[in-house]
Amino acid sequence: MADSEKEPRTFLLLSAVIVAVLVITGGSLRTSFQLQRLREQSVVEAALSLANEKADRLDQFIIEQDNALSAEVRVERLHTLREDWLRVATQSTPTVRAVLVLDLSSPLREVVAHISRSPGPDDDAFRRLILYELYPDLKLGGKDPSELRHLHGTYSEENYLLSYWQREYAGRKYLVVAWHDVNRIVHQYFPSIYTERDVHSRVNVVDVEGRIVFGPPLSSGEYTVGRFFETTLYRWRLNLSLKAAEDLAASSDQGRLFGIVLMVLSGLVVVAGTIVILAAVARERKLSNLKNEFVANVSHDLKTPLALVHMFGELLQSGRVESEDKRKQYIDIIVTESERLGSLIENVLDFARVERGDEPYRFVNAHAGEVVQRAVDVCRIRAEQAAVTLETDIEVDLPPSQLDERALEIAIINLIDNGLKYATSGRRLMVRARYVDDMIELSVTDYGPGIPAEDRKRVFERFVRGDGVKQVRGSGIGLALVRHIARAHGGDAWVDPVEPHGSRFVLCIAQVEPAPVVG
Repeated sequence: MADSEKEPRTFLLLSAVIVAVLVITGGSLRTSFQLQRLREQSVVEAALSLANEKADRLDQFIIEQDNALSAEVRVERLHTLREDWLRVATQSTPTVRAVLVLDLSSPLREVVAHISRSPGPDDDAFRRLILYELYPDLKLGGKDPSELRHLHGTYSEENYLLSYWQREYAGRKYLVVAWHDVNRIVHQYFPSIYTERDVHSRVNVVDVEGRIVFGPPLSSGEYTVGRFFETTLYRWRLNLSLKAAEDLAASSDQGRLFGIVLMVLSGLVVVAGTIVILAAVARERKLSNLKNEFVANVSHDLKTPLALVHMFGELLQSGRVESEDKRKQYIDIIVTESERLGSLIENVLDFARVERGDEPYRFVNAHAGEVVQRAVDVCRIRAEQAAVTLETDIEVDLPPSQLDERALEIAIINLIDNGLKYATSGRRLMVRARYVDDMIELSVTDYGPGIPAEDRKRVFERFVRGDGVKQVRGSGIGLALVRHIARAHGGDAWVDPVEPHGSRFVLCIAQVEPAPVVG
């Protein structure tokens, strides 16, 4: 009674220890994560602010050129546009490659001015590209058509950046388009804008598909931030990585990892120790119960044949036998029950040897079919007493093999005995032996209630018996011994369901060529 009252208190105490450790560890980890997240957030915000500043720097660089060009391009003086712009182009608009002025009031959008810093064949191609491909993508509506706008995209496998705005003069609308040299921006001005004198950050620019346009590859981590250019090269993204932040992250991660490891390890030690104690207690309790049940069941199994032998022995001894047939029947029963008693004792002894790790097998050249037939003959009288028909289907041409006849016979007897115990409602057992895929397959099929799916894998474990057969006594070692014998013969044992109800216990052994006989 004292032990039964102590166990719940012990369990509650250990549970309280686990809960306390989990709460302390969880709280510490949560605080550590929150502090680290605040540090990371401040670093990310600093990186994002710097990325915004760098992206805005390029936008401002291009917009300043657009403003300077807008001041020079006056639609009322188109005849002097070439001289007015080219005079200041190198200094005020270094990335502008050409300027076009379209008459929007003309039905055909006539090009009224086209000035290039370096005239060549590309100018005519660009003029056609403007009129037939780029023009539909220009946003010419809105409340303020004179507003400076930009178009960035890939056309004819080349990247274009256009600045454009509208002007009115003498009742006509004009569209001014500035063609920026993207290659020059990337190769000449990106290095000057984004080459930092300090070594605290690294920058690259990628296109919409993630291909690097400028700069080195950057690792994608918590401290690498990206921001698209807002108004000019808006299809490209500027990425920035803080070197100092990466060092800070590494150092912070190491410190955080060290703290986490200490807290987690301490918690795991306590939890693992508690679990081990509880598992050991539960395992010992379960094993003790199973052993007690095993002893009770084995005692009952031994007592039954002993009682029959004793009863019929007394009848023979007293001479109260009605006829010679009755006398022979009593002797047969005594012999059968003695063999059954011997089989039970062999089961227990063999199981004990298996548990000790001994190898109780002696392989000789033999025929599995003959062994199966002997096992069936041993069980036939008991099957008759149980009103169960014992049928056999043994292939006549089973090949000989190296096997332990005694162990294999015990295994088959165990399978038949299992059917006689738990499947008598089927009134029939089928014992088969056949050769399948270089293996000798021995099976016992019953047509009883069957075994639930959740119990099929467990029935071959030691001391385990299905929940539905507790009312029938059994040692719980017979099927465990069957599987051990099968595996010792290079095979295995399992159970399959039989439709509409029943079970098929299979013992499969490897067919090993008989050893040559010497002499």
